[in-house]
Amino acid sequence: MTETVQLFITCLIDSFFPHIGEAMVNVLNRAGVKVDFPSAQTCCGQPAFNAGFRSTAVPMARHTIRVFEKTTGAIIIPSGSCAAMVRHGYLELFKDDPAWLERARALSLRVFEFTEYLVDVCGVTGLSARWSGKLTYHPSCHLLRSLGVDRQPRALLAAIKDAEIIELPEREDCCGFGGVFSVEHPELSAEFLKRKIANLDKTGSPTLVVADTGCLMHIQGGLARQGKNQRVLHIAEVLNNQ
Repeated sequence: MTETVQLFITCLIDSFFPHIGEAMVNVLNRAGVKVDFPSAQTCCGQPAFNAGFRSTAVPMARHTIRVFEKTTGAIIIPSGSCAAMVRHGYLELFKDDPAWLERARALSLRVFEFTEYLVDVCGVTGLSARWSGKLTYHPSCHLLRSLGVDRQPRALLAAIKDAEIIELPEREDCCGFGGVFSVEHPELSAEFLKRKIANLDKTGSPTLVVADTGCLMHIQGGLARQGKNQRVLHIAEVLNNQ
């Protein structure tokens, strides 16, 4: 029987990169998974939560819980930061509200980041993806540190036919986005970004792969401002290439 999962699309993909969502659905379908999309979903509340506006984040978190409580199956999120918010941030947000904490905990157990679900739940890495040339991978901070997801995207990239995977120097360093961090500390953010782009240059790879659209948008913007030709792609886009 084909498993049905729920897609939590994230604000950035919904507003700026809808093609990433489409690629993600295609890849999940190739893995034998049916994808549903609860249309009432909105922001998970992470930006307000990270900025310290907990009272603003609460109604968004409650809405998200209500929407996905009506569904069944795993909830797949193409973003380490949003997945970390629902899995961990909600538990902190409702720590003094027993009723909502229990509902948040039940929801958190259904949440998986995209690559985490493919590798750890579906048990697949080979998805008939093909890429001619070099690829290098930047692990986003929330994905790596909050979720502990690193092996999974690497396994998926390693299985891509014809691709040459180049290790990114100082790969675990932040790209400088960090959501509100880039707004509150623009000078530091810019320096982190310069270092990330310099390390990308060292790889000689024309394509940087990420698993979070915040990093994608931030690094691609820096490349454009520097007049560089490299491009940044979400891992779903690369896996969707055949």
